[in-house]
Amino acid sequence: MKFSQERQLDKGQNMRLKGKIAIVTGAGQGIGRGIAEVFAHEGADVVINDLTADSRTDEVANNIRNKGRRAIVVPGDVSRRSDVERVFDTAWAELGPVDVLANNAGIETIIPFTELTDEQWEAVTTTNLKSEWMCSQAFCRRLIAEGRKGSIINIGSIQAARVLPGRTHYAPSKLAIEALTRNISAEVGANGIRVNCIHPGLIDTPMIQWVLNRPDILPQVVTQISLGRPGLPAEIGSVAAFLASDEASYVTGQSLYVDGGWVGK
Repeated sequence: MKFSQERQLDKGQNMRLKGKIAIVTGAGQGIGRGIAEVFAHEGADVVINDLTADSRTDEVANNIRNKGRRAIVVPGDVSRRSDVERVFDTAWAELGPVDVLANNAGIETIIPFTELTDEQWEAVTTTNLKSEWMCSQAFCRRLIAEGRKGSIINIGSIQAARVLPGRTHYAPSKLAIEALTRNISAEVGANGIRVNCIHPGLIDTPMIQWVLNRPDILPQVVTQISLGRPGLPAEIGSVAAFLASDEASYVTGQSLYVDGGWVGK
């Protein structure tokens, strides 16, 4: 099965994020890269975070600079408090006060429930859930101290709503992000900080290439999606840009499935 992977970002530019500075975690590839590049297309300067600085993060940074925006790469493991603080300190020092945080860093493993170990559970839940809590907390502390407004976009997963084998550690980590989003939004809303969540469906990223390259599996999955195709990272980025923008000024505490109609079918 072949699907169009074209998504042009050089048309219909709204500059919804003009003058804003954003941090995107896990931005070296996949959905994080899509978010970072759409943010830049919409006028934002971007802090690119991933575990390491390498050719992938350099390519994302160059793409952003080619759009006329500033970009810096700040590597770090955002499941560690010291790295989180360093990422935010560097962002503030090199680009200025940050307006938008996109919590995208995450990992997925597929392990049968009865074989799942403590270490495997903790690795996934720490990276997927704890990192979003720590980054959000570090971000909100700075905004509140400075009396500034901001926006947080948390990235969950369709697996918060659909049962797939071998994800008894991954799925709870993503569903918990929905509760995290609601609760943070309730506590910081009075400070002008909005918090929302995107649950992506089947998105064409390195994480799911094993599905896209399996002709015995892909058709079964696609038939469950109303639009009949995988999504693209830029399509998640466009929704994130809306939620980060002033156009979504009255939207907070919400979780949106961007899945081509997979949940509803």
